[in-house]
Amino acid sequence: MESALLLSIATFVYGLAVVCYMAGFTFKFKPAAIAGTIVTAAAVVINLAGIILRWIESHQMGIGHAPLSNLYESLVFFAFAIGLTYLFMEAKFKTRGFGAIAVLLAFIALAYASLSPDIDQRIKPLIPALQSNWLTAHVITCFLGYAAFAIAFGISLVYIIFKNDRETEQDRPAAGNLLPTAAVLDDLIYQTVIFGFFFLSIGIITGAVWANSAWGRYWGWDPKETWSLVTWFVYAILLHARLIRGWQGKVIAWISVAGFAAVIFTYFGVNLLPGLHSYQ
Repeated sequence: MESALLLSIATFVYGLAVVCYMAGFTFKFKPAAIAGTIVTAAAVVINLAGIILRWIESHQMGIGHAPLSNLYESLVFFAFAIGLTYLFMEAKFKTRGFGAIAVLLAFIALAYASLSPDIDQRIKPLIPALQSNWLTAHVITCFLGYAAFAIAFGISLVYIIFKNDRETEQDRPAAGNLLPTAAVLDDLIYQTVIFGFFFLSIGIITGAVWANSAWGRYWGWDPKETWSLVTWFVYAILLHARLIRGWQGKVIAWISVAGFAAVIFTYFGVNLLPGLHSYQ
């Protein structure tokens, strides 16, 4: 399929973007980091083109559904969502300091989808339970949330590795001004988690509505549903600790890391458990 070839190209373009960001940060060479932004934007466009082409191919096969129904397609969309959300964050906050880690996550997702022999890339008809517009709304909102949490995870790692909670504006490292101060990174984690929490909440609600239309119940404590709720609570704790308790710095960064671990288990781990939501 031509879409698979296009998505394989996007994989390597994401990889090139990571190299550019790393070169800019390591050698304090701002033009390399700027190139990273340009290459990331190209990767996101190619990624989107691959998704659209796969959708067209499904219609040509007489199946005609949004490419969001299996593990391969979800990984492809996950990579796209990470790349797009990262570019939005970079433009909004005027920093490339966490570009290498954020785009690396998009590269890993798409590389796993494109290169793993264990993932079936074929376009298949949807089972009756998946033949609903709620599927598209549910998957898109959930993965926009996951993408934001992935970026918050990347920012948190940067904070944990490079920052201390007593840093002041005067402590900003040279590094071509690529790495923000600790206070800015802390605020980035918080705002990115808010973005992700909003979309995860919408994803859980749309999933409940879809479950009711497909199986006649809003909630069934399926492993995916249970771990989605666990993930929601982890990030709710983070926001509560930040807003009500005033926690900041590495404590919030570590909660963000724990939250993303819950995201990964919700996405991949539950596939090992019996349930209605296992991606194949």
